[in-house]
Amino acid sequence: MALPALADLTVGQEVGRRAIEVDRSRLVRYAGASGDFNPIHWNERFATEVGLPGVIAHGMWTMGAAVGVVSDWLGDPGAVLDYQTRFARPVPVPDPGAATVEVVATVGALDAGTGTGRVDLTVTAAGARVLAKAQVLVRLS
Repeated sequence: MALPALADLTVGQEVGRRAIEVDRSRLVRYAGASGDFNPIHWNERFATEVGLPGVIAHGMWTMGAAVGVVSDWLGDPGAVLDYQTRFARPVPVPDPGAATVEVVATVGALDAGTGTGRVDLTVTAAGARVLAKAQVLVRLS
């Protein structure tokens, strides 16, 4: 599959959108894969004692889930050259149930000289932005 063509893109164009659910079992699986067993990600009592609204999703899980929208659009995760963001607020994960992380990816800038583009991500949960200034530098064809 060929990468998206720079010539076919415009600044402001939406290139991806996804709603991603995260529940407590996903947090446990992520903790095992990442080695991040901080109790704020699985222990309700501990999380509230340290001032959180309850158990929260791992920030790196949120970051990784969000960039998946871009790598899927590209068709090649190796075309992601750089990815930066700031964590704006946590994603509380209820029990029972799940939290939904909404991701919208739009073209923020294009550079014909380098054949790259910047994709800006808007990442929210329960209507609040959870990642700030989430920007992905991508290689295009």
